Amino acid sequence: MRALLSTLTRSQAAMVKKRVDNYTLTVRKRSKQPTRHVRDVFSTPNTSRRVSECPPCPPPQDTSDSLSFEVPYSEGVAAHRRGRQGDCKDCQRIRRDDHDLPTFQLPRPKLGLTRIQDLSCEDMKKIGYISLIELTTFYDGLGIELKRNRAARSKARENGIFGVPLTTLLENDQKKFPGSKVPLVFRKLLSKLEQTGLQTEGILRVPGSASRVKHLRQELEQKLYEDRFDWELVRHNDAAGLLKMFIRELPYPLLTLQHAPAFAAAQNISSPRQQIQALHLLIMLLPEPNRDTLKALLEFLRKVVAYEEKNRMGLWNVSMIVAPNLFTYRGKNAKQEEMQGAAGAAHLVRLLITHQDLLWTVPCFLISHVRKLNEAGASKKPPSSEKTKKKLLLMRRKTTEREKTERSELTDLRQGVIRVHAPQHAKISMAIQLDNETKAKDVMARFDYENGTSRRPRQYLFEVGGNIGERSLDPETHLLDVYHVNPHCEWVLKPTTT
Repeated sequence: MRALLSTLTRSQAAMVKKRVDNYTLTVRKRSKQPTRHVRDVFSTPNTSRRVSECPPCPPPQDTSDSLSFEVPYSEGVAAHRRGRQGDCKDCQRIRRDDHDLPTFQLPRPKLGLTRIQDLSCEDMKKIGYISLIELTTFYDGLGIELKRNRAARSKARENGIFGVPLTTLLENDQKKFPGSKVPLVFRKLLSKLEQTGLQTEGILRVPGSASRVKHLRQELEQKLYEDRFDWELVRHNDAAGLLKMFIRELPYPLLTLQHAPAFAAAQNISSPRQQIQALHLLIMLLPEPNRDTLKALLEFLRKVVAYEEKNRMGLWNVSMIVAPNLFTYRGKNAKQEEMQGAAGAAHLVRLLITHQDLLWTVPCFLISHVRKLNEAGASKKPPSSEKTKKKLLLMRRKTTEREKTERSELTDLRQGVIRVHAPQHAKISMAIQLDNETKAKDVMARFDYENGTSRRPRQYLFEVGGNIGERSLDPETHLLDVYHVNPHCEWVLKPTTT
């Protein structure tokens, strides 16, 4: 906990302390219980939410098309409160007209853009913990109260396709297709729709035959994994029905049961920019299977909207149709809540479709937190087991030998020299002097020139170790800036896993 607190902003640390104090007080009242992980203290939230009026508008330099990744969003809320009084276009609710949606450009930080798939799994787990703290602080600053809610325990099917958890489906798929990130049936349905339905009027809106959809569902359950299912029998409107049915019948919602209330609360934020920021943090929080499946759906929906002139399905129409399947309500008042939240849910789907590239990019301030957290963790004493000690000594010996070799090779070069390792190239190592203009794409081009340009797959530059697990570098990344932020990393050229 201490290591985590040392990486947080003052607002985030205050929120953690507040939550821990409240939790401790509750535990004392109920009797002693085991200490919980910080992510459990912040486990989301349900229901009761109070939304304040939109605070004063931001300082003048905050333009409508800018969205900074450098500063935590919760700090921006505080700045917003201290801003100018008066009318604020950013705080006005947007109308149904698609053209009223705000546009936000992806920033171009010198450390490079980082997509979710560019980070190691361990670093993404830490991103999730920090995002949960940041989201709680951000919502608190906006006056949105999120109460903790225990996840419902229910037995789900372990076999079949419909009504089966995403994790179970992927486990089954990976036995036949290693590395699968999106359920096979979901990919097949999207592929069928892309092949036959993108230019068809009313795609997603015109329902298929209920009896035919029911029959196809039974056939899929029995034959999909045996490669006996005939996809030629599936019409595009039947595929659309099966797709919506698949999402709707997931035993745990695609937006997760745990975080669904936080998604719903985002509907009540007046500022489009802050809605985007809330969605951004929520995407960082989603489990990997949910996030990957949601991304596949949004990429397809963007293609549907791109063919609007042919299929008569604009952004608002698509969003209104898809929203009820994503924002599911359960309980006695489910229908009433769904009707009341229909427009707000559709608006969030519009934002998800329109800004998906931005939302699947990890903000710099979260990566900075991870670097600090890794540094804080590295400063701890190593475990005392003999096996671990021997392993660490061997690693240190190898590192020292490698550093001596590199120092001897680079004695005539100035500071700011990196050695890039390229195990799959003919020239497996190269010393490169960095300057203010050196970018990742320059190193990639240099190795391509040395080894010929016909090599496939394309190789990307990674920073490995130091204060990061592993990060694939955007070709536009300024390497000298990365060198200063993470001087002890290794530089490796290799293909990405995506």
